[in-house]
Amino acid sequence: MPLLFFITIGEFMFGAEQKETEKLICLYLEENDIPVPETFSWNPVPFEGEWGISTSFFKTAALEARSGKRVNVPARAQEIALELAAHVGDGENFSRAEAVRGYLNLYFDTGKFSRHVIEKVLARGKDFGKGDAKGQQLMVEFSQPNTHKAFHVGHLRSAILGDVVCRILDFAGYDVVRANYFGDIGLHVIKWLWNYMKYHAGEKPSTDITRWMGDLYAESSRRLDENPSLEEEVRDLYVRWDKRDPEVVDLWKKTRQWSLDGFNDMYKTLDIRFDRLYTISEVEERGKEIVRGLIEKGIAEDLRPENAVIVHIDDLLNLDKEKYRVLVVLRSDGTSLYATADLALAKMKFEEYELVKSIYVVDVRQTLHFQQVWKTLEIAGYKWAERCEHLAYELVNLPGNVVMASRGDAVVLLEDLIREATTRALEVVEEKNPSLSAEEKRDVAQMVGLGAIKYPMLARDHAKTVTFDWETALDFNGQAAPYIQYAHVRANSILRRARGLLPDPISPPHNLEPAEVELIERISKLPSDVQRAAAERKTLYITNAAYELARSFNHFYRQCPVLDAPPGVKDFRIVLVAAARQTIANTLNLLGIEAPAVM
Repeated sequence: MPLLFFITIGEFMFGAEQKETEKLICLYLEENDIPVPETFSWNPVPFEGEWGISTSFFKTAALEARSGKRVNVPARAQEIALELAAHVGDGENFSRAEAVRGYLNLYFDTGKFSRHVIEKVLARGKDFGKGDAKGQQLMVEFSQPNTHKAFHVGHLRSAILGDVVCRILDFAGYDVVRANYFGDIGLHVIKWLWNYMKYHAGEKPSTDITRWMGDLYAESSRRLDENPSLEEEVRDLYVRWDKRDPEVVDLWKKTRQWSLDGFNDMYKTLDIRFDRLYTISEVEERGKEIVRGLIEKGIAEDLRPENAVIVHIDDLLNLDKEKYRVLVVLRSDGTSLYATADLALAKMKFEEYELVKSIYVVDVRQTLHFQQVWKTLEIAGYKWAERCEHLAYELVNLPGNVVMASRGDAVVLLEDLIREATTRALEVVEEKNPSLSAEEKRDVAQMVGLGAIKYPMLARDHAKTVTFDWETALDFNGQAAPYIQYAHVRANSILRRARGLLPDPISPPHNLEPAEVELIERISKLPSDVQRAAAERKTLYITNAAYELARSFNHFYRQCPVLDAPPGVKDFRIVLVAAARQTIANTLNLLGIEAPAVM
């Protein structure tokens, strides 16, 4: 289970007032010989035009009942809530208090709440919504492309989802280690090396590295399909690799770096970074050592040379019904499998870092595989295996009109998707703001295009399939990144036209319009949205928060004049716009999407 919790609006926005209120409650309970609970649990009162927090006194009443008093717990909880509503509701912190079915509801003064929210946003800036440091370390492994192949859209959701989960966890207060795991050896690599050595010896990659690497891999597959007898040459080359032939190893290292350089270019474009890079070649021998240990412990059954080394997980757990099935951990010829490497990789992570969770962002088709690997490690006595977590995601469907550069095997390259997104975004930018310079148009188009690609991958539950289409992705009037980015641009435009220094936050000198109340409510929710998204590993909570915030701002923009408002109202609305702009920018940053100043 995730080791995270939910922060209420009251706890974040009015922590001092909440603590002061708790002291008053405790003092009242002690003076009246009423048991004091160890903690109070505060939650937001459902928002209906005013803000409030609520706590229950059922626990207090239950403590009285357990002390020997004859108590009707629900009735007694309501009595205590009524007494405290009268006791604490007269203070300056709250506009009113009420007791409802054993709960004490405390409502904030609307003006004070509004000012406090705006002050908090402007004081914290890009850190608004960020949680306190929790002192817990998590690793998130994501992306995991194979070297010597193209970087295609099949890698897209893992890369984007993993990056944003890291951003959210980090913002929530966790120490996050970003990890990648490259498939840098295997039959696909040997096929590439064979094709290069036989037909392209001495060639160097073009400026478009990943495309060139992918083309040579596709060429190797095509040659072998056309002439299967050549596969013997590939097998011989694999034997040379296994024996660590210097010529083969040196070429492998050089060409692997070419591939990694191409991947790094793509990650830079996507604004994705990593702290630790793992490779299959780094862990496969360690995996074989673990398998030998499993055999010695009687956990794995060695059926070589006729068959493989296997683990009968269900039998070891004495399960009546099939659940984990059989895990093959080594081939009959002694060569490693994905499971061999994954056993070692899991162990290495916990040896290198003090992790409370090791999260794997891998597609849903690998669910059983990870269950088998981690359960095998548990059986072997590695208690930390219980702290491994699979964040499974479904794949991305690309309608026919999105296939811009289909290769021979129908792979759509990510760079082609980005190029198409930027081209389409540029057309919209030129239409909306033709006065921008050519360089500004290109920069904005890049921001909008990348946002259009990322948002759909994040706005849907990760366990559900994403169907990507351009009309939805580039919608400036719907639930899409350009709509949110344009709200940021609008806010920026108002502040630019306001000219001069930003006024100090003030309490509203007027009765707030519904659109103002709605916008302040949305801004105030970001801290709890972040904690919830982190707890459940769901990026859609942040995409929804970003969209609702943009929608609320656009409603405010239409309903509430800012620069033409009366002086006091104008000052309040200017700082409200500034708070909205900052919060929109923060949500976009959590999604790995840039917030343009103009569009």
